[in-house]
Amino acid sequence: MTDDVVRDELQAAIQARKELGDEMEPAVIDAFVERIEQRLADRAGQSEKALRRKRDHQKEMVLGSMGISIPLFAVAAVFAGLPGIIAVCVALVVIAFLSSRS
Repeated sequence: MTDDVVRDELQAAIQARKELGDEMEPAVIDAFVERIEQRLADRAGQSEKALRRKRDHQKEMVLGSMGISIPLFAVAAVFAGLPGIIAVCVALVVIAFLSSRS
């Protein structure tokens, strides 16, 4: 959809240039380029926000799983021994891996 909008704006700029003549060509081109630059800046801002949200989510998941793992380590050490501790470690790795993928 955005490609269609850009294509329509380009067609409008070309038509305006034809109607206004050569003396207005720089102004028409500058206006078109300014609109494109603004759209690129908006997209970059959206990408940065999405990346920040993803990093915050990953941090929350890892810190939360580490916080829960402390009592799980204690329970695993008392009741299951080394296999229980290994199971808790594997669970932490799985949580970290899954949170980094989403």
